[in-house]
Amino acid sequence: MKSKGTLIAVATATLVAVGTALFLTQAGGDGSSRMTSLEELQARGGTPIDLETHPGQALFEQNCLSCHNGTVTKAPAVVWLEMLEPDMILSSMREGIMQQQAAHLSADEQLHIAEYLARIELDDYVPPAPPPACTDASIGGSGAPPAAVGWGHDNARFVPASVGGVTAADLPDMELKWAFAYPSSNRARSQPAVGWDTIFVGSQTGMVYAFDIDTGCTKWTYRAGAEVRTAIVADAENERLYFGDILGRVYAIDAMSGEQLWRVDADDHPNATITGTPTLGGGVLAVPISSLEVTSAADPNYSCCTFRGAVAALDPDTGEEIWKHYTVPEAPVEQGRTSVGSRILGPSGAPVWNSPTYDAARNRFYFGSGENYSSPADENSDALFAVDATTGRRIFQLQFTENDAWNVGCMLGNENCPEENGPDLDIAASVLLVPTDDGGDMIVVGSKAGVVHGVDPDTGEQVWERRLGHGGTQGGVHFGLAAQGSTVYVPISDLADTYDGRVYDASINGAGIHAINATNGRVLWRSLADNICDDEAYCDPGISSAVTAIPGGVIAGHLDGRLFGYDRRNGNKVWSFNTRNPVETITGVEGRGGSMSGPGPAVYDGHVIVNSGYGLYFHMPGNVLLVFAKR
Repeated sequence: MKSKGTLIAVATATLVAVGTALFLTQAGGDGSSRMTSLEELQARGGTPIDLETHPGQALFEQNCLSCHNGTVTKAPAVVWLEMLEPDMILSSMREGIMQQQAAHLSADEQLHIAEYLARIELDDYVPPAPPPACTDASIGGSGAPPAAVGWGHDNARFVPASVGGVTAADLPDMELKWAFAYPSSNRARSQPAVGWDTIFVGSQTGMVYAFDIDTGCTKWTYRAGAEVRTAIVADAENERLYFGDILGRVYAIDAMSGEQLWRVDADDHPNATITGTPTLGGGVLAVPISSLEVTSAADPNYSCCTFRGAVAALDPDTGEEIWKHYTVPEAPVEQGRTSVGSRILGPSGAPVWNSPTYDAARNRFYFGSGENYSSPADENSDALFAVDATTGRRIFQLQFTENDAWNVGCMLGNENCPEENGPDLDIAASVLLVPTDDGGDMIVVGSKAGVVHGVDPDTGEQVWERRLGHGGTQGGVHFGLAAQGSTVYVPISDLADTYDGRVYDASINGAGIHAINATNGRVLWRSLADNICDDEAYCDPGISSAVTAIPGGVIAGHLDGRLFGYDRRNGNKVWSFNTRNPVETITGVEGRGGSMSGPGPAVYDGHVIVNSGYGLYFHMPGNVLLVFAKR
């Protein structure tokens, strides 16, 4: 860790690979990684501060850094604090969880700390105006309740006509019904749950909205303690909503009123987060746990690493932990020291970025892991896991990429880089359980390697594999496959320039969408994305977000901002909409989308609902929720 008050003379722009993509950071004097972009500062509506002269830096280092340096249990590391909204930081010190620790600070000193973390002056910060409230805020009328399809349920992401009311033949008749611009946001990545004629969706500011599907007025809003980037999971029977936030907390709220029922920490690691959506199955809520400790290794004085990926099974009624399955079974131990004296701790990492898939017939959860963060690389990274849903006992584990240990130290050339040095080929997307043509089942696994695998759920053995792209840190499958019957739709990102110095074989770039047969991995068709970006910064043609299947086709949002509908039979495009075009929103402000990445489109009762904007990892910012309906 840098000595307090010491600034790096020249801030260096660093490319940091995390989870499924990259973000641009700036190394700071406190050893943290600046994640706040110019677009995000502008979205927040405040005047940027001068970090070198602002009094908040010294105050933070003297009063906060010792706990928020990524080593103290349950104290969020700086990388997370910088992503919080300014009023969240202030309220935590004045009346929230940090009130006792901040009691000795004056109101101005608390304000300076919040400004330092938010990177803006707060005297001109104006909280965004709320969207219009509904005259009738009741929920649960004539509209169909949320169906148990997609994230949090079966993860196959196929929405039948009886639920969605939309087929591929209907897509050409879809038009924009209304739009909402998320305030103070440069990304929109929480897939809505839809039911009772209401859209439930989270946001970057931590606000969860219940929108009337016809008009966009709000029936209620709820403020979580941090950004909500998971999908919202609706439990129709108990009228509850479940989701996670970036600080690793899991929530249950009443779907009818927005009242909080419970909130728990899924993990006590300071860098823990929840990226994949929790899943209901086997009487539990299975919560995937990932982390950004991989970035802490940018500081050569940081002892890397201690995080272990996990899935925690919670009681849906109370949030109480029933079992927890770590991808790396044993706690890391010291493996040696670097020349600067930092401990090398391992094995570590193997985060779970994806939503677990529940197999009701076998009472199991399936999920995949990412790379190890430190040496030694073990057999648990980049692997498929099957665990018993009642006990959490491991049934089998199958690794697809051996010797994958990587962290940000590798990009900076410091000694925290594991000897394996990558290649960082996570299983970032949820695995699917798909019926085969012969009446059996197949687990289908897509990875950032650009390869899809078929695995026998009874034996845990690989049956087939199929390469669909070159893969890489910004390549292969990122957020989610979809399936209808034995047909699996595979979105491939495959950026040409992944900003990490690696060069990939352009001849096998698979950016676009592919249809394969789950029985044998045979390719049915490929629809490679046309590149309209013309060297525009942060514009790429591939598909990073999850795709959604409907009868006769599949809907996919691209990194270039275009939303397409594809024909199930041949991959031909049947519908398109450019989400980057400005739109008038229900609050009267102009909004526009950007790159699409994250959970993907939702479909309900003749509507297609999609978020657009992903101002992270060298992708285009945006802040809109778009609601389409048939003319």
